[in-house]
Amino acid sequence: MKRLLVVLLTILTLSVVTLVIIELSGVSKNALFYRNHENEGYFYSRDGQTYHGEIIPDARRTRDQIVHDMPKTTMQFYETKYNFRSVSQGIVVKHSFRFKNTGTNPLMIAKTDVTCGCTVSNFPQEAVPPGAEGEIGVEFNTTGKYGLQQKSIVVHSNSIPEAVSLGIEADVK
Repeated sequence: MKRLLVVLLTILTLSVVTLVIIELSGVSKNALFYRNHENEGYFYSRDGQTYHGEIIPDARRTRDQIVHDMPKTTMQFYETKYNFRSVSQGIVVKHSFRFKNTGTNPLMIAKTDVTCGCTVSNFPQEAVPPGAEGEIGVEFNTTGKYGLQQKSIVVHSNSIPEAVSLGIEADVK
């Protein structure tokens, strides 16, 4: 029994060593490691086709990348702060921040960042033409909140400046 165990362990060890040698030698196109990382980022399909990076990069570009590559423009908000005043705890209050594309190129909003999960924003998904207006809707859920609440919404776009901060405030009773 002991002799059988030694034979099995020897076979297992030799198998693992053989696989490592094959991978390190580059015999396999998808070797684990390439010398000097010269082939880093290349992928091979079963039919032998070589890909570098993503297979369809344009289809996978993020909204941030698309907006970043757009020509710069300017935007102006009619207000950047809004006070809901005194509100009851447990309700959702809403406000829309209106803006205008004051530049000469289309304006596209990439994303909005909020300071709390209790605040949700929505913005136009399509580009806003020069001279046109748009709005960013903000909803604040007062559930579990008490006292003076101040929340920020940072709007990222292809405008100069790239980020604009909006603020809401409420005294939750």
